[in-house]
Amino acid sequence: MIIGIPKEIRPHEYRVGLSPAAVQILCEKGHTCFVEDQAGRGAGFRNIKYERAGAKIAFSPEEVYGRADFLLKMSRPMKYEIDWLQPNSAIASFMHLASARQDKLDLLRKKNITTIAYEQIQEVDGTHPVLRSSSQIGGAMAAQTAARLLQNKWGGRGILLGMIPGVPPAEVVILGAGVVGTYAARSFLGLGAHVTILDNDMDALARVSEQFCGAVTMMSTPYNIERATAYADVVVGAVLASGERSPILVTRDMVKAMKPRSVILDVSIDQGGCIETSRPTTHDNPVYTEEEVMHYCVPNMAGVVARTATHAFVNAAMPYILEIADRGIQNAVKNMPAIKDATNTYLGEG
Repeated sequence: MIIGIPKEIRPHEYRVGLSPAAVQILCEKGHTCFVEDQAGRGAGFRNIKYERAGAKIAFSPEEVYGRADFLLKMSRPMKYEIDWLQPNSAIASFMHLASARQDKLDLLRKKNITTIAYEQIQEVDGTHPVLRSSSQIGGAMAAQTAARLLQNKWGGRGILLGMIPGVPPAEVVILGAGVVGTYAARSFLGLGAHVTILDNDMDALARVSEQFCGAVTMMSTPYNIERATAYADVVVGAVLASGERSPILVTRDMVKAMKPRSVILDVSIDQGGCIETSRPTTHDNPVYTEEEVMHYCVPNMAGVVARTATHAFVNAAMPYILEIADRGIQNAVKNMPAIKDATNTYLGEG
C-alpha cells in the first residue's frame, strides 16, 4: 500500500501523522511511505530520520495526497486538502465530521473517499484507545492552562489553584468523568485545587470517587450544573458523544451567573462544545471574554506538545494502521468492527 504523511497546515498544529519509528515498521512490511518535506519538524523528527526509516520525501503536499492510497494525518482536512486526494482513496485522522461544514462532506462523497475517524475507533469493551491518548493530554493541559489564565496578567481573577496555607483553593468544576475529566481532575488536584466532577453515569462517578479521595462528585443535572458553575473559578467542559455533536450543558444564563473573570475551558470544542457561549479559538488567539467570563476553546490543544502527542498517538493507533495497511482498506473496514465503527464514509457513501 502507498501511504502518505503530509505536513499539517492548521495553525499551531505541530503533530505529524506518523513517527519515523512507525514508518520503519510499515516499510519493513513492504509498504511505501511518502512523507512531505519537514512534516515532522514540529515534533522534532527531521527528514533524514524518515529517510533512514525507509520513507521517500515528497516536496509538495499535492504529491503526497496525489500518490497515497491511504493518507494519515492528525487534524481534520481542509477543503483544498480534500481536493488533493485522489478519487477512491482513504484518509484517517481526527475527523470530527459531526461538526464539519456540509461542503466538505459533499466533496468527500463526490470523490468516493473512505474516511476513518480516529476518535471513533471503539473496542468491544466500549473504550476509544486512539482518542484516549489525545484526551489524556487535553485533560493534563487543562490544569496548566487554567493556572495561567487565572493570573491577572491574562485577565483572570488573580488566584492560584491552591497549596497556600490559610487561603482557600480555587474551585474547579469538571463536566464529564471520562478520560479528559479524569486526567484534568488528577492535574488540578495535584496543584491543590478543590475539584467537583459531574457526570450522568454513576459508574463513572464511582470510579473517580474511588480514584481521587479529595474530589466531590455530583450527578450531571441542569440544577446541579447551574449550582456548581455559579461558585466555580474554573469550568472544564470534558463531554464526549462519539460521532455526534457534544450536548450543550452550560447555558448562556449559567455563564452570566458565573464569577466575573472566571475561566471556561471547553475541551470538547472539537465536537462543537458543551457550553452555549463557546466558539473555536486558536493558539494565536486562544481566549475571548463573553458575559465577563474568559473562554479558552482551542480544538487542537495537543498540537503544541507535538512530540509527546505524536508518540502517544502512534502507541495507540499503530495496531489499527498496520491492520488496515496489511489487510487492505476494504477488508479492514468490512472485517474489523473497531475500524468499521470508525468509518464515516466508505467510498463516498455514509
